Amino acid sequence: MSKHKTPESNKSDMWLDGTPYWEGIQMDETGFPILLAGSLRRENALGTLHAWPMVRRAAGFLVRNGPVTQQDRWEEDGGYAPFTLAVEIAALLEAADFAAEAGDTRAARYLRQTADAWNAKIEEWTYVTNTCLARQVGVEGYYVRIAPPEVADAASPKDGYVPIKNRPPDQSLAPSAYIVSPDALALVRFGLRAADDPRMRNTVRVIDALLKTETATGPVWHRYNGDGYGEHDTGEPFDGTGVGRGWPLLAGERAHYELALGRKDEARRLLRVMAAQTTPGGLLPEQVWDAPDIPELELFNGRPADSAMPLVWAHAEYLKLLRSLRDGHVFDMPTLTVPRYQEEKIPSPFVIWRFNHKCRRLPTGKLLRIEVLAPAVIHWSVDEWRTVEDSATSDTELGVFIADLPTASLPAGARVRFTFFWTTAQRWEGLDFAVTVQSAS
Repeated sequence: MSKHKTPESNKSDMWLDGTPYWEGIQMDETGFPILLAGSLRRENALGTLHAWPMVRRAAGFLVRNGPVTQQDRWEEDGGYAPFTLAVEIAALLEAADFAAEAGDTRAARYLRQTADAWNAKIEEWTYVTNTCLARQVGVEGYYVRIAPPEVADAASPKDGYVPIKNRPPDQSLAPSAYIVSPDALALVRFGLRAADDPRMRNTVRVIDALLKTETATGPVWHRYNGDGYGEHDTGEPFDGTGVGRGWPLLAGERAHYELALGRKDEARRLLRVMAAQTTPGGLLPEQVWDAPDIPELELFNGRPADSAMPLVWAHAEYLKLLRSLRDGHVFDMPTLTVPRYQEEKIPSPFVIWRFNHKCRRLPTGKLLRIEVLAPAVIHWSVDEWRTVEDSATSDTELGVFIADLPTASLPAGARVRFTFFWTTAQRWEGLDFAVTVQSAS
């Protein structure tokens, strides 16, 4: 038994009185139950359960609050996260199928349209090019770990900054364009991008250059560069700061990526790596020690670090990898995303503006869809208010009200200005917003 506290030892999901410890919402946790319901339906395992009412509530929450997440899957930062986006989009498509099956054609159409619009923006939100890091590694670009919600002082989300929660205060803010994570592999895991997509291959090269460490039991990958969640180099326990260590979980996720590439032998090797990083009793840790041995602290290279153990999440990944290797493909990959986004390459005619991601650029040929959470009239102009038009929102019946402005014919350089009259409250928003049309090339 280790004499150290684990990094998770002073954290919990809730206090003894039931008060939640974490207050931020992780949008992937809403999407996953929808995906599970879809998997059960395909296996005819739902029986007589009519799942659409439950799926509808979850899907409504996604479209009302996404694509931005308050917390990424590591419970640290909010913004546009590739992992979360992949889950959200796949879940919306699955929910649309439930809606269509239930005869709710309006919801089905809107859910698919939203999934398509979010999918079409993934690269704009999270893929950077021509950075110093890209040039250093020798790639054109890569997906970032997370990009913050659009703000007025950044040209795009990718130009913003993300806080790193486990670093000293003077090191706790980093440019989002220079922080990468294996999280981007979820774009392949959930079927949105092909494993051999050049952008994915570029990202994997950057991930390996920054986050991969070889240990006595095999390779490990870190959550992201600059991570401070783990023991200090001296072996002293995480105390709010430290040095991020390798996660066996991430070896399993990398194995699934290798399997998607058709490299089954490499996926099997990584399965063996995960098994080699367990305790004698077969427990998988949260992290492994990836520095030189410190015997007096019971820290050995490639063996469990002083982290949470067993990490059930990692055990689940191991079991899924066993199933995937048996099947010869990623067994939990949703079935709707690959045909839609890799084979048919369905585009989106819309660019969505909403209060939690205020887009400021509209490619030529696109419609501007305004989405709000209450009935409204969009008061808008394309000639600096010399002439105006009013467009009433329509109800999606999922808690979102939309208006599609006919902007497809506007030339590059045109500016759409708009504000809101809230019909239920009978009041004006009191602020103007603007979106500038730019060349789609």
